[in-house]
Amino acid sequence: MTERFDGSFTRQEPIPEEGIAAALSVMQTGRLHRYNTGPGETAEAARLEADFAAFTGARYCLAVASGGYALATALRAVGVRPGEPVLSNGFTLAPVPGAIAAVGARPVFVETTEALTIDLDDLAAMARETGARLLMLSHMRGHIADMAALMAVARAAGLTVIEDCAHTMGASWDGVASGRHGAVACYSTQTYKHINSGEGGLIASDDPAIMARATVLSGSYMFMDRHGAGPERAAYDGLAFEVPNISGRMDNLRAAVLRPQLAVLPDRVARWNRLYRAVEDGLRGAPGIVLIDRPARESFVGSSFQFRMPGLTADAIAGFVAGCAGRGVELKWFGADAPHGFTSRYDHWAWAGPQRLPKTDAILARLLDMRLPLTFTEADCATIARIIGAEAARAAATRAA
Repeated sequence: MTERFDGSFTRQEPIPEEGIAAALSVMQTGRLHRYNTGPGETAEAARLEADFAAFTGARYCLAVASGGYALATALRAVGVRPGEPVLSNGFTLAPVPGAIAAVGARPVFVETTEALTIDLDDLAAMARETGARLLMLSHMRGHIADMAALMAVARAAGLTVIEDCAHTMGASWDGVASGRHGAVACYSTQTYKHINSGEGGLIASDDPAIMARATVLSGSYMFMDRHGAGPERAAYDGLAFEVPNISGRMDNLRAAVLRPQLAVLPDRVARWNRLYRAVEDGLRGAPGIVLIDRPARESFVGSSFQFRMPGLTADAIAGFVAGCAGRGVELKWFGADAPHGFTSRYDHWAWAGPQRLPKTDAILARLLDMRLPLTFTEADCATIARIIGAEAARAAATRAA
């Protein structure tokens, strides 16, 4: 009998009871807006900012409406100029270069390594070639580059680094939390990220000037004193007259839902990584499948799983993906000709301008990806690995024939 998997790759865990109770409390007051507080009351959004700053070790934190809004706000806060080049990974998702385009700058993509991280040699070369001042570094699918080496390249090239940590909340490199290497970090709380408010974002930094500008940009009006995890009042001097208000505040309802999830994030990370290792163990040695090495210095969050199939043609991979889907396993393929299943690649984004990345093209053409929701068990992941391995063996046998 052919084995099938009947679970959902998009089903999330319920919101913790504590978060539901906190959300009900906010709704009962009617004070969803973060600045609508009573005497002596601290808004849930401000509490979340303080919690997240403590969690990451950042001096400052700002809660905003989405991860994409966080990226665009960070770019504006560091002084991006219209039309200037901003470097970013060739392997990323559309909201990252989308944020660059949204502020009127020009995305310039950098090659990708087989470890699915940014190519540091190409980064240095593109910085010289373009004269770029900014790097929006995407820790795509949770893969973290050698951050000490990357920051050395950035310093030598005069690059200010904005970290996109949508897939690395709770991860670290060499014991340093993801997002704490660059000038500013952006996180997402969209449903498929590590804590879930449907939509939402967080910006963290140690730089008071960057965070003061970001806070005004987010729509603080004159309420800087209600940002307890923000910089001192002096950092805001004069900004109200020169920085536009581009409202994108997080509301108290979403913050109330998020705070209990942040408290249990370390436990979630451990659970995700057990699921990841169960898939990895099940696929080790499977025909035609190349696993992605995870460096010892990287403490990652295994909320998704990637592998490569370098020996197969595009048609064979399409058949492999269809075979897995027919048995209930949903894989995303970055080599497809057109965007599919929320997966696209840099050469699909005509609005970003034409650019060729042959090294990245070769990697993405054979790259497979899948979500690992916490509603899965380790037994589920073992089943998934067996199905993928069996379909990989079938594809290899067909190729040999």
